[in-house]
Amino acid sequence: MSEQSMSTDVLVVGGGMAGLAGALALRENGANVTLVERAPEFGEVGAGLQMAPNASRVLKRWGLLEKALEIGVQPKHLVFRDAVTGEELTRQSLRGEFEERYGAPYVVIHRSDLHRVLLEGCEAAGVKLVNDVMVDNVETLNGRGIVHTAAGVDYEADVVIGADGLKSTLRSLVASDEPVSSAYVAYRGTVPITSETPATDLEDVVVYLGPDCHLVQYPLRKGELLNTVAVFKSPSFERGEEQYGGVDELQAAYKDCVPAVQAALANLGTSIRWPMYDRDPIENWVAGRMVLLGDAAHPMLQYLAQGACQALEDAAVLQDVTAGTVFTADGVNPAAWDGALAAFNSARAARTARVQRTARIWGESWHVSGLGRTLRNLLFKSRKDNDFQYNDWLYGQSGEGLPAPVAPRVDSNAAA
Repeated sequence: MSEQSMSTDVLVVGGGMAGLAGALALRENGANVTLVERAPEFGEVGAGLQMAPNASRVLKRWGLLEKALEIGVQPKHLVFRDAVTGEELTRQSLRGEFEERYGAPYVVIHRSDLHRVLLEGCEAAGVKLVNDVMVDNVETLNGRGIVHTAAGVDYEADVVIGADGLKSTLRSLVASDEPVSSAYVAYRGTVPITSETPATDLEDVVVYLGPDCHLVQYPLRKGELLNTVAVFKSPSFERGEEQYGGVDELQAAYKDCVPAVQAALANLGTSIRWPMYDRDPIENWVAGRMVLLGDAAHPMLQYLAQGACQALEDAAVLQDVTAGTVFTADGVNPAAWDGALAAFNSARAARTARVQRTARIWGESWHVSGLGRTLRNLLFKSRKDNDFQYNDWLYGQSGEGLPAPVAPRVDSNAAA
């Protein structure tokens, strides 16, 4: 330890969605939690995200679901269409039987709004939040995690949660891999909804599937904004260029799509594009008293809309495996951390690896052409609404590898 040092039960590295969720989960169990973030302020960039029931159940547990619903939107359907013909391929109703089956709603919400809900939850729970902290390394000494920072201030904790994202520094403690390029990039945009916006765009999540491209639209902020995401295979990204000086690739990717898709490109912000990466699954996330969480452990492509959802699942499982072991009615038992981390890793690694691999395959099926497109369309059209065989493994309440659930906190914000 350096002369300047701080001690805490739990030190979380990273103030994104995963870090805030992990911090809140362990604070709910009674831990003294400090979260450090490299940025000078907390915030989240991007546009909308889809929060499936496996994630909204976690917010419900923490008494935060109502806050998310106050600013988010509950779409009526998830609709898939062929981008070249406009033909509807299949749809899933997202209310009624769907919500009853999975015990929570499907919600679309701006990333910054969900981040704020989690941040305010951490603040209210008493998580210590510290900005402008660059973590260089973590080591385990005498059964404690020692976090070394660029400023020379060390943190000592019973356990360190590495939630520093896709390009995680702490992942190098358990793996020597690098992010994997998908060859696809995204442009995103949100625009105000006006009287000219098609009414169906205010009710549903709509996905247009095209050869080497797709486009997603759905409403945000109680129907005030329309969120649009265009994802396509980029020749310049395949050459190694993360950013690109023009929008000719964007226009070319959608040239054969229906007018509704081409018109939606005007909603996009084109000053920055988002290269799509993931990583290959790894079985071990633990190094001594450091464990990875969220994208640091299992970054995935966006096709299942599960990146933030799996981070929330991680936090819920970590909460469960430490309740009654590390955090007991008799107080804190730091010696139990090793077993708890092993149990967490065992419960989550196979589950998230399946989601990562399925997201890759799902994305490939969206972007096929020729005979592959014909067969995909036939398969999609053969599916009936409320056929749950493709959803249960992902959204079902037994799918997360959770031990006995922790009862939701009862307070004025708890969901009904």
